Amino acid sequence: MEGKPGLRTNLDLVNECDNFPHHETDPTVYDTRLSSYYAFRLSRSTPTLGYVLPFVAETLRGVPSWVLDDDEGLLILHIPQSSNPSSPNNAPDSEPGSTHATAAERSAVMASTAAAMRATGAFDVLKGWRDELYPVYGAGGELLFSIERAASPLFGVVTYGVHMTVFTKSVSTSFVDSGGEFGSKKEGEEQIKIWVPRRAKSKQTYGGFLDNSVAGGIAAGEPAFECLVREAEEEASLPAELVRRRTKAVGTVSYFHVRDKMAGGEAGFLQPECQFVYDLELKEEDRLELRPSDDEVEGFTLMEVEKVKEALAKGEFKPNCALVLLDFFVRHGLLDCDNEENYIEIVSRMHRGFEFPILRTGRQAPE
Repeated sequence: MEGKPGLRTNLDLVNECDNFPHHETDPTVYDTRLSSYYAFRLSRSTPTLGYVLPFVAETLRGVPSWVLDDDEGLLILHIPQSSNPSSPNNAPDSEPGSTHATAAERSAVMASTAAAMRATGAFDVLKGWRDELYPVYGAGGELLFSIERAASPLFGVVTYGVHMTVFTKSVSTSFVDSGGEFGSKKEGEEQIKIWVPRRAKSKQTYGGFLDNSVAGGIAAGEPAFECLVREAEEEASLPAELVRRRTKAVGTVSYFHVRDKMAGGEAGFLQPECQFVYDLELKEEDRLELRPSDDEVEGFTLMEVEKVKEALAKGEFKPNCALVLLDFFVRHGLLDCDNEENYIEIVSRMHRGFEFPILRTGRQAPE
């Protein structure tokens, strides 16, 4: 799609969300960028779990549970092995690390670390403290530890969420010209409308922006679909029974985002994310309208695709929500290789692979 002056193209929307360099397309820029971070690991030889800004790592220098290796650019979570002879973890520490520890032990260290960092008042991102835990996984899909949601950007770990598009279909009774970007609707063809909420202006992140119909972060120990059911009821007043019966799981979107201040807190933190994506079609006989049931949403509007497209081009949507809508357009035949010149890049970029271990299913491993 060719951009109009002052408006975003579909590829612009992808670039705004998936804005960390790609090794495949520009390895020099990618490597240079990575060299400015510390790699967060459980030992020198285990996979990297996230990338940490130097000023964050520096606050952990000399803290007993952390080891900074400046030569290798590593930040290692260190839990000394037990000196109790009867303990299975009684071998002497030859290398710093915490691979021998349990998920609960690592989680306890992460909790005390995050609380201490919060107490300093030095991190704006921690002003959004939620008392919610996010899970972090190992190479085998096992739970390594949980971390306070607001602290996850400090360590650059992969986070997970659910996003659902709630829509209606009706038969068009007149010709609709959509400018050729997502096709046109002729009389008798289906017309899709999408329920779009506007985030409360008081929200700490992207206040006043447009959002997906239902969205939320997946807490530690919570299956993805159960998170969706909960968020749908809390945010949009959708009956749990309807959501369970009619919602379709339609895939994932993933991206590697470099946060700005609109995301809450300092700019520059890394946020690799995977979102489980769902569709829910509401029919006329359902007689349902989405309405807020908490203070996080100002209200919902049932918008024609053409109006959604205009809002996307104006940058009115939260960046990751724009990706979910582009994915919806692709899956419903509204965006294809005939009306989008960057179609292949857009589709592939919405499903970015990570160099970090990730959750393998929507059901989490127990701690």
